[in-house]
Amino acid sequence: MDKVLNVKRKGIYGKAPFTPVEDISSIRDMIDKSFAKYAEKTIYLVKDDLKSPYREIKYKEFEEDIHALGTYFIKKGYQNKKIAVIGENRYEWAVTYLATVCGVGTIVPMDKEIPENEIEYILEFAEVDGVVFSEKVRKNNPNVFEKFEGLKINMDSDMKTVLAEGKEYLKEKDLFAETTVDTDDVDIILFTSGTTGKAKGVMLSHRNITNNLMNMCSMVDIKETDTFFSLLPIHHTYECTCGFLVPVYRGCRIAFCQGLKYIVKNMQECHPTVILAVPLIGESMYRQIMRAIKKQGKGKLIKTMSKLCNGLLKIGIDIRRKVFKQVLDNLGGDLRLFVLGAAAVDPEVSQGFRNFGITTIQGYGLTECAPIAALNRDMYYRDDSIGLPLPESEMKIDNPDEDGIGEILIKGDNVMCGYYKNIEATKEVMKDGWFCSGDLGYEKNGFYFITGRKKYVIITANGKNVFPEEVELYLSKEDIVAECMVYGKKDDKGNDSIVAAHIFPDYALAEELLGKDYKEEDLRKYIGDRIKEVNAKMPSYKAITDFDIRKEEFVKTTTKKIKRFAN
Repeated sequence: MDKVLNVKRKGIYGKAPFTPVEDISSIRDMIDKSFAKYAEKTIYLVKDDLKSPYREIKYKEFEEDIHALGTYFIKKGYQNKKIAVIGENRYEWAVTYLATVCGVGTIVPMDKEIPENEIEYILEFAEVDGVVFSEKVRKNNPNVFEKFEGLKINMDSDMKTVLAEGKEYLKEKDLFAETTVDTDDVDIILFTSGTTGKAKGVMLSHRNITNNLMNMCSMVDIKETDTFFSLLPIHHTYECTCGFLVPVYRGCRIAFCQGLKYIVKNMQECHPTVILAVPLIGESMYRQIMRAIKKQGKGKLIKTMSKLCNGLLKIGIDIRRKVFKQVLDNLGGDLRLFVLGAAAVDPEVSQGFRNFGITTIQGYGLTECAPIAALNRDMYYRDDSIGLPLPESEMKIDNPDEDGIGEILIKGDNVMCGYYKNIEATKEVMKDGWFCSGDLGYEKNGFYFITGRKKYVIITANGKNVFPEEVELYLSKEDIVAECMVYGKKDDKGNDSIVAAHIFPDYALAEELLGKDYKEEDLRKYIGDRIKEVNAKMPSYKAITDFDIRKEEFVKTTTKKIKRFAN
């Protein structure tokens, strides 16, 4: 049965009607309906090693494995227990997540990149009873898994045996099938990646997730024929909800990427139609495409053809995918939708991909919102905006200044149930039912715009507010700047008074531009000249007046956000 959305603000979502969506009350309800509807379809494309081709796994096989693992957990006494899962994006991770959250107990997804002491802390703090992990994670953190006294399942050495045993149990009785899940059950504890400090355990309910699934898919048309390319860390709520649960909900396929250096190779093998990415990845891909085009001496031709295609588009003729077939073929040939989130997106990149015939939109979310709070529609968008509030949620600007800028607050069924064992932290961010995001922004004609994080604002000597993210967006457009972080440099009195930048250059490009034997002062002068050009595009009080050059990349979270406190 299709859900009729209870839209709080009609008229701000453009003329295109909402896409009809299946009404679901829980993640369990969602998978039961998808398994019944799409049993014979392919759900996963997986690789056994780097050289092997992708092989298919059908929805009915996925269902059987979930029921087998769920029954195994129950048979071993782990019903209503907490199960942690930590590993690469892979099929066994997905089976563990759904078997746990859809009837066994509470799932605790963990970041495979965190150090051993943090893994140990989360296992203890979250009172985890069992943990499913990959061999790679175990090798990197041998002590913590050796000491752990609960149930331990190695995805590489144990999972086949566990699933086989679970299938034997199914012959006697499907214990998983007998379990039930309530929409308000809090069955997910997801620890934030922590760009500014200690991670907090975000408690999410089935209602939080299903609200996100239905609302997102009503705004953006996800088709049964789509193939999602699983690229971002699956433990993160952005990838988990949008790149894993959305395709299961809509009957799509999912192909796993084998790592960032295999993106192009894997795309040409699995031919994805939808990619979720962070701006750093999207911008890097776009830069590589444009750099290759310039090397071929086709820069002017591409601009001319883009103008022609966009002109024809206005009268209903779309020839973009034919004209730019070579570019699209390098991305697998079938890519139609690029969704960027988790940080500010350069509008030039979004428009650039759209010029090639790839619909590119951005959204906005936080782990505490399961995660999406705002989203641009595929048929109604603004490239400089984080999008429109989800139809069944609310957003507002708290205490706006003379420019209309204030903190973004969010209310709705997508907002978390609180922080695990941290009432004080929950009270700090929840005010009269509204979640205080910590992001500053403004609203215009229904669209929301972010100016920066509240805690990062630089207050200059003359009292002006400078948002580092805005300056970083200008700076990152310079090809020589691979990564950057803008910050307020303190004066002798300890006040933020000037805007400064840490810059990690593209050293390979530096050699191309300045020669292999270039000196450090040559690079500094070149970057300094680029900064002068950037400054000329901004008001004088935002100007970068000091910078340093880094030899190494910034420390980042697994979703490629720079950890400001660690750099």
